[in-house]
Amino acid sequence: MDREFARLLDRLPEFQAAARDISEILLTNLVMASEIPAPTFDEQMRTQFLLDRLNEYELQNTSTDEAGNALGILPGKSGDGNILVVAHMDTVFPAKVDHTVSIEPNVVSGAGIGDDSLGLAAMMTLPVLLNRLGIELKNNLILMGSARSLGRGDIEGIRFFLDNKSVPISTGICVEGVKLGRLSNASNGMLRGEIHYRVPEEYDWTRFGAGGAIVNINDVINRILEIPLPRRPRTSIVLNNVEAGASFNTIPRQARLQFEIRSESGEIVRTLGDQIGDIAAETSSQTGAEVTFNVLARRQPGGIAFSNPLASHARAIIKALGVHPRISPSTSELSAFIDKGIPAVTIGITEGEHHNEENERLAIEPMYLGLAQLVGLLLAVDGGYLDGSE
Repeated sequence: MDREFARLLDRLPEFQAAARDISEILLTNLVMASEIPAPTFDEQMRTQFLLDRLNEYELQNTSTDEAGNALGILPGKSGDGNILVVAHMDTVFPAKVDHTVSIEPNVVSGAGIGDDSLGLAAMMTLPVLLNRLGIELKNNLILMGSARSLGRGDIEGIRFFLDNKSVPISTGICVEGVKLGRLSNASNGMLRGEIHYRVPEEYDWTRFGAGGAIVNINDVINRILEIPLPRRPRTSIVLNNVEAGASFNTIPRQARLQFEIRSESGEIVRTLGDQIGDIAAETSSQTGAEVTFNVLARRQPGGIAFSNPLASHARAIIKALGVHPRISPSTSELSAFIDKGIPAVTIGITEGEHHNEENERLAIEPMYLGLAQLVGLLLAVDGGYLDGSE
């Protein structure tokens, strides 16, 4: 079995060369997908584009589901198992943002290209690459563009699919645009929350503790920062976004704070969430303002072990490509596989900069390594190298 996997590693340069040969198809898919705005809950146009591509590549049973996911199946020779490769379709950018993509000799740039238009393009180009290599899988390959992934979407698309799937999924591969070498086999516990502070029109400005929205949301922030965090298990609270005020000569009546709690312990995430909720409630009581605390997303910690064959073979493939593996937890689609007990990993396709900014830039040449990695990992799963079967 080790010899068989070594032969697979020896073929990685062949996969890379084939990926370079179809670079025009990959980049066309990337540009066309990227230039279709797809904010969370409004991915329909990108969904249709993906379905059109999967039909063009002659996948079977192309369809959407009630959650807005786009799916297609590449049947395997035996069809005994089902491998799911998924990339999310939504981006953090609203439709009003300029989605024009620019291509230079070795760089492509534009809003949302790394998260996750490149992952989507790599996934939809996979059937073309396999055909170019003359590879026919044993297992069925399910390709899926997942909807409602980011922010308030709370990976609803992949959750819905895994809750309602009609066939068993043996393994999941989550594809993200950046970074090449990224490997996630586990997820931290996570809570994304939002505190909204609103001063009512009839507010009594003479009461003790009264103040504008900016002053009081700042007090909330200071109290959150005073919460003691354990060093083990590793835990953090990140303040992601603050919005307050309108202009001069106007008392600020509203403020919004978004934050994220991450920890290796689900219990600590819950405890910290409760503490922040108490801070919001106490602020409302003290100031007389309306202070609401909403949970936008949750993740449970878990995943496959570092030594799991799926993780160890993925690392071996990355190293064989001359890339240093970057092992880090993920809170993306991987979490949904973890919740269902399905072995899965998340990988990245290329290098980039200005991540999640409108001028994000991705390097083109490493994309071919990223696609070779994807094919190698897919063949390792399909060939039974991970479970002792052939």
